[in-house]
Amino acid sequence: MALNMVTRRALALTLQQLSRQQTAAAASTLSKIGNREVVGFGFNGSPAYVDRVDFPMPAVRFREDTPDVQVLREKEMGDWKKLTLEEKKALYRASFCQTFAEMTAPSGEWKSVLGVTLILSSLAVWIYLWMKVFVYSPLPETLKPEYQEAQLKRMIDLRANPVEGTSSQWDYSKGDWK
Repeated sequence: MALNMVTRRALALTLQQLSRQQTAAAASTLSKIGNREVVGFGFNGSPAYVDRVDFPMPAVRFREDTPDVQVLREKEMGDWKKLTLEEKKALYRASFCQTFAEMTAPSGEWKSVLGVTLILSSLAVWIYLWMKVFVYSPLPETLKPEYQEAQLKRMIDLRANPVEGTSSQWDYSKGDWK
């Protein structure tokens, strides 16, 4: 019975501490959004503003409520036909930073990525050429064609590997390849 009471007490203290931490985290997050209105759940439940094509409804409005925006919001409650195009745009810009067209517009970033890639590729080629000239030793004499022909003739003369190797493909009576 005593162990059960101790366990209950520890669990209660842990839950109280967790509740205090969650309250502090929520207060910290809400202090970051300032005077902006929380209008939804948001991306992953966080009250933050993010322009995303795949998640078009942020949790908070883009701009804080100013007196002119509050007047427009009151006017918004009525008939939308009475709103001018400029007022509708002002309401949209108070809630969102970018339109879908602005979010999906090409940024031109591909040009810088391609430029950096080509610069790095050319640098790699120059490093290879420098190493070929100054670091690597010259190829051995045995890799020259005349040495390779002499080595093949010697293998045939010695009848090296006559079952499946080079000598098995040589016709010794004609002195030519089979």
